[in-house]
Amino acid sequence: MYKSDSEILLEARHISKQFPGVLALDDVGFKVYAGKVNAIVGENGAGKSTLMNILSGVYSDYQGEVLLCGRPVSFSGTADAQRQGIAMIHQELNLVPYLNIAQNIFLGREPLNALGLIDFPKMKRDTVDLLERLHFDESPEKLVIDLRPGQQQIVEIAKALSLHAKVLIMDEPTSSLSEKEAGILFRLIRELTENGVGVVYITHKMDEIRLLADYVTVLRDGCFIEACPIQQTSVDELVRKMVGRERKDFFIKKQHRPGECMLAVKDLCLKDPLREGKYRLKDISFEVYAGQVLGIYGLMGAGRTELMEALFGLYGKQVEGRVFVKGRQVKFNNTNAAVAEGLALIPEDRKTGGLVLDMSIEQNTTLASLKNFLKHGLLSFKKERATAEEMRSKLEIKSYSGLQLASQLSGGNQQKVVLSKWLLTKPGIVLLDEPTRGIDIHSKNEIYKLMDDLAGQGMALVVVSSELPEIMAVSDKIICLCEGRLSGRFERDEFSEEALLKAALPDKA
Repeated sequence: MYKSDSEILLEARHISKQFPGVLALDDVGFKVYAGKVNAIVGENGAGKSTLMNILSGVYSDYQGEVLLCGRPVSFSGTADAQRQGIAMIHQELNLVPYLNIAQNIFLGREPLNALGLIDFPKMKRDTVDLLERLHFDESPEKLVIDLRPGQQQIVEIAKALSLHAKVLIMDEPTSSLSEKEAGILFRLIRELTENGVGVVYITHKMDEIRLLADYVTVLRDGCFIEACPIQQTSVDELVRKMVGRERKDFFIKKQHRPGECMLAVKDLCLKDPLREGKYRLKDISFEVYAGQVLGIYGLMGAGRTELMEALFGLYGKQVEGRVFVKGRQVKFNNTNAAVAEGLALIPEDRKTGGLVLDMSIEQNTTLASLKNFLKHGLLSFKKERATAEEMRSKLEIKSYSGLQLASQLSGGNQQKVVLSKWLLTKPGIVLLDEPTRGIDIHSKNEIYKLMDDLAGQGMALVVVSSELPEIMAVSDKIICLCEGRLSGRFERDEFSEEALLKAALPDKA
């Protein structure tokens, strides 16, 4: 660890955190200095947010020690951490949509009058003061649901400021902000550090690191790699440290001869429904052929999931551009149209978008092709059971029977059920969004092999992954997205972790 003459406000020592099947943090150390911006960087899944959730009281079950102003502490929850001077602005907004701005900022900490009732005039005045600091010209009484994402982010920041924290943790705080709003935030950060606040700043934007950070800590695969003053490193060195590991524990991909063009996307754009004249995706073009796996890489917020959902008809008329399936132009205004053209989507969140957890393996397997199991308008349980059992055996789904509930399966076996459901629709194009998220190495390799087998059968696969070694291992070619735009194209002989990450990083100049 680096040394500094500055006061250490918060320190994590030998922190480890285990989730089912995943070691998220392994003996990690981290220091937060008073009056400094302490940046923390790493790939998606490096453990940054997990560490911050420990320091802010979200997780209380971990190994190691946390010290606040040199004193060991153990937070029972976020409210406990806030009382002791630690506040966090989460990447995922934590606001109540149908409460107004003032109510959200002071939720659970409302000021009281002499009668013990909520002092609404004081709450409104205090909210106005906070919003003025952020140059945010909205009424405290405006409902949060009526704010666009960037404005909601400002409310989150105001909420954190109202806590008068000693340590303020910011997880990707500019992800939804305009350039002007980000500039206001940067001035506020400098004001806070001048007053002795220790700011922890998580971002993938290298220009923000150079502009704001005093110290930078690198995490990789849940491990501490290095920490140093920002003047002692460079962007290129940081990128190398973020990805500097050997590719291992991956299956060996077979090479399949590409067939006809299964999917061609020309100048695809996705309108932003919350911001008139703005787009979530802009001018995306690519092709994928039979027997080929196209990888899509990008950082959080790059538009990867939106692209997959747009192709699958989830956004209807908000999508502009042209899509061709086997050379014929198609229009997907809904998911039924996409399925009819031979598309299947394995969603990012299998538990909410891929499965009905309280239904059996059999029921989930036949859900997308239920019409094939009807006889005189009634469901043929015999046919359903036989088909589901065939898929359970073919995909090697580990369970005691097809009657087992999906909720009782491991993550890898749940994902196989989702795949079996869509394979029964006989797709020609399979879209897979983070297909191995949250599953162990062995199950990952089984999914990789299954994907490779599907390509070998002549299907075209489009795979989104936030793990660089994974996307490089499974893909024949890769495109990178950055802030809703295409930022790089790579053939297999051009793959390198450094090149892909550089293409995915915003403001690389």
